[in-house]
Amino acid sequence: MLQFDKAPKKATNLSLNAKVLEMARELGMNISQTVDGLLTKEVERRYWAQWNERNKDAIDAYNARIAKYGLPLAKYRTF
Repeated sequence: MLQFDKAPKKATNLSLNAKVLEMARELGMNISQTVDGLLTKEVERRYWAQWNERNKDAIDAYNARIAKYGLPLAKYRTF
């Protein structure tokens, strides 16, 4: 799993929709925390999408092997 929680914060400049920013402030939202959380989720989503694409052949081969031969230790399962 990706670990971002212990990384230091870094100041950055963003250009945001002025009306959305105004409304967020009126709602008492912490803009930095909100953007950081949403960006973290999007980075994780894209990372795993790329990982799945890079490993597609291996995943397909594994799934084909399981479909053909079953799970390797299936006879020992108690559930």
